[in-house]
Order: sequence, then structure tokens, then C-alpha cells
Amino acid sequence: MKFNFPKEKRARVIINTDAKNEADDQFAIVHALLTPSFEIHGIIPAHFGTRKTDRSMEASRAEVDLLLDLMGWQDRVVVANGAPRAIPDEETPVPSPGAELIIKEAMRDDPRPLHIAFYGPLTDMASAILMEPKIQERNVRVIWIGGGPWPIGGWEFNLSNDVTAANVVFKSKVEVWQIPMTVYRQMPVSYAELVRRVYPCGPLGRYLVEQLVEWNRENFDGPIEYRSLGDSPAVGVIMYPDCGRWQWRPAPLFNEQMFYIHTGQNRPIRVYETIDARFIHEDFFAKLELFCEERW
Repeated sequence: MKFNFPKEKRARVIINTDAKNEADDQFAIVHALLTPSFEIHGIIPAHFGTRKTDRSMEASRAEVDLLLDLMGWQDRVVVANGAPRAIPDEETPVPSPGAELIIKEAMRDDPRPLHIAFYGPLTDMASAILMEPKIQERNVRVIWIGGGPWPIGGWEFNLSNDVTAANVVFKSKVEVWQIPMTVYRQMPVSYAELVRRVYPCGPLGRYLVEQLVEWNRENFDGPIEYRSLGDSPAVGVIMYPDCGRWQWRPAPLFNEQMFYIHTGQNRPIRVYETIDARFIHEDFFAKLELFCEERW
């Protein structure tokens, strides 16, 4: 069965992803692409710092291209490279085709919100705001997988790769939905589940599982027969905004140690406290199976 969603009912979406950093971005990228109620306006490969490589954005770009190749979608999705590094200060953007894509789509005359799902640092959003402040007055919704536990905070990987950019975005007028670390860790899947539900789904399914198992083997200490698909909540909340309990909170800032600074002076943001992992995982498994069967 094919679903034909009216244009006015489809969510405008840009995906910003540090795709080669770990093993869960891949699932969230594919999930978003297979969601027919999404109108995908582009994918922006993002940097993930310099811990692993000085060319992390290029690594993310290669991973995005590989996933599109496995899907047979090489010419169906715009891919615009993001910044190769963090912004140097709160006044200086790092211009990139990805930031230009955000500005272009934010300024487009369309009554629907533009959802920008960030699976990594907020560098490209901060750069877009600094390059064109008018986008703060547009109907833009930033969904960010990042930040430490509320209300204290502390070290968190996505935030650590550009604390300055997070402060630019959190000080801005742009609408933000934050999915912090305590929430995105509520997305575990077991190896058996992946082998049963994902691995049989052609070359794409095999790659998704094999790269996850390999990443765990090379990087995890301790129990490894699971993985939290921590970027996938960004897809879930765009599909279903009440896919978890949330509260409006005055946007905090971040100090150098990544703890929250609660000034009470910034506009409210939506902070998720729980997430419905069943809804998100089962939706992904079903869409991937249908795609593999060429019924989606």
C-alpha cells in the first residue's frame, strides 16, 4: 500500500548528521528518508571534531553518499557539505554549502515549519544564524540530539564538538526541541532484534547491522550485545511531537565544562524527558522491510 500525503501535510525536513562518528546516525538517516510524510530538502554532512580525524566532515559525506548508493537514491536527495570545524567564536560563522541550504530553505515562502534535525553539533545552524539573522524570524524548528542531563548538564559528545555554536543557537529566537543524553539513551536495540528485523533487508540492511557490530567491537568496553539508536528520536518527534513527555524550559547556556547556565533570560525551548522507543523502532523496522520488498 502506497500513501500519498498532501503537500500541506508533509513536514519539511533537513537532516544534519555527523554520519561517520558512530553507528546510529545511519539508522536515523535511512529512517528519515523512508518516511513518506517527510519532504526532505537535503542532507548536510557534519564534522565531529578532530579526535578521530582532521577530515571528519569529509568522512560524514562519504558515509551519506554510501547510504544513498545502497538505497539507489543517489540523484534523489540534495547533499550539501557542512562546516569542516567548529565556529571560532559567537560572532564568526564557518560558511558552508550546508549553512547556505539552511538559509535558503528557511527563507522560502512556505507556511509549513522547516524542521532541521541535528544528529551532531549545532555548527551549521549557528553559522546560518550568524550569516543571515533574519532566519530567526522564520518558521524554523531545530531538533537537536545533544546536551547533558537536565538541569545540571556536563560532558556530552555532540555538545563537546561545538559548545560555542550551541550557545549561539540557544541565545537565538529560533524554536528548539532538545533531546538530551538521558533521553536519547532510551533507544536500545539488541543484536538479535537487528539480525531478525534489519539484516534480512538487502544490502542496505546488512550494511546497517554489520557496521554497528563492527563499531561496537572496536570501540565498546563492557557489554556490547546492544546499541542505543540515539539519533532516531529526532525522526520520531517530527512524525509525532508527543512521542515522549516534554516541558517548555527557558533556554540555558553552556559553560566550558558543558554545565547548564540557567539565566532565565532566553526564550523557552522544548526539552524532552522521555521518548517512545517502541513507536520509533517499530516504525523504522516496518519501513525498512517494506522498502526491501519494494512496497514503500
